[in-house]
Formats: sequence, C-alpha cells, structure tokens
Amino acid sequence: MPGWSWIWADYAAPCLCAFLACVAFTMVYNIHGVGKLICGVGSALGWLVYLLAGETVFAAFLAAASIGTYSEIMARVRRCPVTAYLLVALLPLVPGGGIYYAMSYCVSGDIQRFLHTLLHTFGVAAALAVGAMLASSLFRAVYAHLYFWRRRG
Repeated sequence: MPGWSWIWADYAAPCLCAFLACVAFTMVYNIHGVGKLICGVGSALGWLVYLLAGETVFAAFLAAASIGTYSEIMARVRRCPVTAYLLVALLPLVPGGGIYYAMSYCVSGDIQRFLHTLLHTFGVAAALAVGAMLASSLFRAVYAHLYFWRRRG
C-alpha cells in the first residue's frame, strides 16, 4: 500500500539497521547464540522508542530507560551479565555524529553552532547514562522486593 511506505522509511528501516548493526557488533563482546538476537532486539526497541518520542534529549532518556529495563529482564531470563546486553543495545544511540559536527563547526569558526551542537550532544550522552542507570537501579530494587516477598509467602 502506498500510504504505508512512511512507516517503513521512518520507523521500520532505521530499527532494522540498528538491529543488524548491533548483531554484528556482538562479536566484539563475544556474545553467542540467542544473545546476539537479544542485543539486536534491544537496540531496535531503543531506536523505536527514540524515534517515537521525537529524537530529543528526553527521547534519548526514554530510549535508554527502555533498553535498561529490557536488558535487566533478559539478563535475568538467560542468567547472564546485564552489561553486555546494555552496552551493545545502547550503541546506535551514542551521539557520535554530534561530536563530529561540533568539532567541524569549531574548526570552521562557527562558535554559535559549535556550542549548540556540543551542548545537545552532551545532553544526549548524559540522558543515555542517566536513563540506563535509573532503569537498572529501579528494576533491581523492585526485583529484590518481589523476590523477597515471593520467597517469604
């Protein structure tokens, strides 16, 4: 259907690219088997949340929080460390392009655009870190309470 092509171009294709990039990157972290797919799905989920939330600093926070929660759940299900799932899934959201363009504006002498791009890049990076840490901490606190009450009762 011609009316649905924007869904593919705006949402499905970028999420598929994030999925494939992270599955390929799992070789660096020596992740095997189903773990590769888990990392890929986590990155596609994070990228979808980022796109749906509007590609802002707050959207990066929401995406990192969703990836953090997803990684914690998958680590519990597979009894594997959370770190590999979390780091690989966050890779597509890392603002490498922002750093490149900020330095390009700095070298060319455009101080106004340099500062704007640099502050936005730092905001996205901080939002990714805070979102992942907050989701992980909240999940671990809630999981500990649920585990305690389930074992007790």
